[in-house]
This record gives sequence, C-alpha cells and structure tokens, in this order.
Amino acid sequence: MATLTVVRADITTLAVDAVVNAANSSLLGGGGVDGAIHRAAGPGLLAECRELGGCDVGAAKVTRGHDLPAPWVIHTVGPVWQGGGRGEADALASCYRSSLEAAAAVGARRVAFPAISTGRYGYPVGEAARVAVSTVKDWLREREGVTEVTFCCFSDADAAVFEDALCRSC
Repeated sequence: MATLTVVRADITTLAVDAVVNAANSSLLGGGGVDGAIHRAAGPGLLAECRELGGCDVGAAKVTRGHDLPAPWVIHTVGPVWQGGGRGEADALASCYRSSLEAAAAVGARRVAFPAISTGRYGYPVGEAARVAVSTVKDWLREREGVTEVTFCCFSDADAAVFEDALCRSC
C-alpha cells in the first residue's frame, strides 16, 4: 500500500517525482500555488504550457518541471466553490484521479498535491480535505505505480485539517 503524508511546506521545494499545480484553465500562471510553481519553474514552464491549449475543470495535463526539484508538473483545474450543490465534490475528486492517472502515465511514483481549490476558488478546507483523502485512497487501492502521496499545505491550519482527514480515514 502506498504511503500518505501531510506536510506544511512550499510545494515548489519538494523533491518528489511530480508536483500537482492547482492551475487555472488557461494554464498560463496565476496566483497562489499556480503563481508560485510558475515562478519557481522558470520561463520554460510557461512556454510549455502555452502549447497545451488550456485544461478543463477536473482534468489534468503534464509538463516537465523545468527549474523545480520535481521532474514533472501535473496541472489540474479545480472547481470554484458555489455552495456544494453544483457538483463541486465530483469535480474536485476528478482533479485528484486525473492527476494520479497522469502521474502514473509518466512513471511518477512520489506525488505531492496542494489543497486544490481551497484558496481563491473558495472550497472549504475541511470538505476539500475529505474529498482529497478519500479519492486518493480509493485510487491507490485499485491501481499500482504511485507509492507515495504527500498533501502539501502552505499553512499550519490547513495541514492540521488534512492530518485530521487522514486520521479519520483510517
């Protein structure tokens, strides 16, 4: 069984096989995690993303990591929170599944996820953590290849929420 952990860190510094970028649909950079990954990866990432033609909510696309320690970046577009009754949980779960599929396709065994959609997109952290943990665990039970998943949180408060979700899922 794969290992799941929670860390409080800057995702751009992690030495994993792939980092997941909580991107916007253009894939051309933005704020939060997306902006941090683009800044740390350097201009080559933006040039490569321009070739991808954007990305739909719940889908994932892969680029090289450029100047990041991780050799791969998996870009996924999370849902904007609209109160929870408009399919947000399904779309968020799709982000995690699509990203893991993309990671497996490029041979990435160690994958780091940010808290997708919890920043500017307004998804409540507790609900997002439950979706993330349950979706990743379900995916890992059914497939091989990915051996380590890290939920990388930028704040202590978010890390505590993800730790709680991980503990409750045992």
